[in-house]
Amino acid sequence: QVQLVESGGGLVQAGGSLRLSCAASGRTFSSYVMGWFRQAPGKEREFVAAISWSGGQHYADYADSMKGRFTISRDNAKNTVYLQMNSLKPDDTAVYYCASKAGIAVVTTKAAYGYWGQGTQVTVSS
Repeated sequence: QVQLVESGGGLVQAGGSLRLSCAASGRTFSSYVMGWFRQAPGKEREFVAAISWSGGQHYADYADSMKGRFTISRDNAKNTVYLQMNSLKPDDTAVYYCASKAGIAVVTTKAAYGYWGQGTQVTVSS
């Protein structure tokens, strides 16, 4: 089984920054995608960002509300992905989940991802 462990969440003032990390362990394939979703209380889990994990040519995708503020990156040697979050707003408050899927296609639907972490809480105060 593949395990995903998120870290880096916490409290931050509006306009501040946080960097989330997701470390993968266990079985690893040569081609896979890792990404981030978030879920606020009473809301559905929504796509944040994802990045390819194969091929030598990078590709990343972002939800519209995150473009220009969030950046996803990866460290292949550590099997770790990061989410740099800048200019945070109270609306960004949510539990952030790391997810992984096989293949090289970056998709935004949560049903396509087979592995999930336990989540890390991000709270942005005004």
